[in-house]
Amino acid sequence: MNEAKFWSMIEDAWASAGSWNDERQALAAGQISDEQLAELQGALDEVIPALEASLEELNQDDLLAFDRILERKLWDIDRAEIQQFTDGSDDGFLYARGFIVAVGRDYYDAVNATPERARMDFECEDMCYLSYHVYDERFGEMPRSEISRESASNPAGWPA
Repeated sequence: MNEAKFWSMIEDAWASAGSWNDERQALAAGQISDEQLAELQGALDEVIPALEASLEELNQDDLLAFDRILERKLWDIDRAEIQQFTDGSDDGFLYARGFIVAVGRDYYDAVNATPERARMDFECEDMCYLSYHVYDERFGEMPRSEISRESASNPAGWPA
């Protein structure tokens, strides 16, 4: 498991739900209507189960690696400059970051580079712990990580 495979698995899950490439590209470009964005959020009801099914096929090492990449992606965008465009609460911001990752690499990269591309009130709680839960169900307790996906845990992202 590497970062390319991580993003490929997310893309494959989107493809199983009908892809939604135009809407996801419009979101990454900051040119999406509220109606399209709501439909995109609704599509996650198909995307997340498809991704979960793929995760269930991974061996223990690859599943752990997927979770570590996910955790790192969530941690990297755990920044005040992004949070101001999403949600004020700790959980809400975590779930907003879950949405950012779940939409795919293009949107993730767009928000990471241009925080105002993040959107208020769009969340994907399931994405935040999906691989963690699959790991727990299949292999037991996951080994501790050196970072946290929780909000405000990335010291570089939050002014003192």
